[in-house]
Amino acid sequence: MPPPNTPASEGDAPPGSVNINSLSSQQLRALQTRLSTELEHLTSSHAKLRAAQSRFRDCVRSINDGVVGSAKKGTQGKDEILVPLTSSLYVKGRLTDREHVLVDVGTGYYVEKTPAKAIEFYEQKVKELDTNLTELEKVVQTKSSQQRVFEEALRQKLMTEGAASSGQAAAAG
Repeated sequence: MPPPNTPASEGDAPPGSVNINSLSSQQLRALQTRLSTELEHLTSSHAKLRAAQSRFRDCVRSINDGVVGSAKKGTQGKDEILVPLTSSLYVKGRLTDREHVLVDVGTGYYVEKTPAKAIEFYEQKVKELDTNLTELEKVVQTKSSQQRVFEEALRQKLMTEGAASSGQAAAAG
C-alpha cells in the first residue's frame, strides 16, 4: 500500500479512505487541528496513567516500609508510621493492626487485605497500567506520524497555491 501522501489508484486505497492530496488546504488545516487536539488529549491521558502508576508503586513502597519493613526490623513496640496523603505530604499515624491494611479499590471503596495481598493487588495494577501505557504510546506514535503527513501535505499544498497565485499575478500585471 502506498504512503498516505502519494496518489493511489482507486483499487489500491482502502474503502472509505481519501487521498490527502485531493483535499483543500482548509480541509487539511481542519484535519491537522483535529489531530493536534487528539494528540494533546492522548498525551494528557498518558501523563495521568503514569501518575496513577506512580501512586500504586508508592502504595507498595508504603506497605513494604511501614508495615512489612517495620515488622521485619523488630520494631513491634513502635507502631508509629508516616502515612502518605499525597506524594509529598505525610502525616504521623499509628498502626493498630499489622496483619491487615485498607486498600483503596476505587471510587471511595476500601477493602481490608493482608499486606501480601495488598502488595499483590497494587503490583497487578502497575502491570495493567504498563500494558495500557504501551498501547497508548503506539496510538500516540501513529497519530504523530499522521500529523506529520498532514503537515507535509499542507505545506506542499500552500507552496503550490502560492506559486499558482504568483504566476497569476505576474500574468495579470
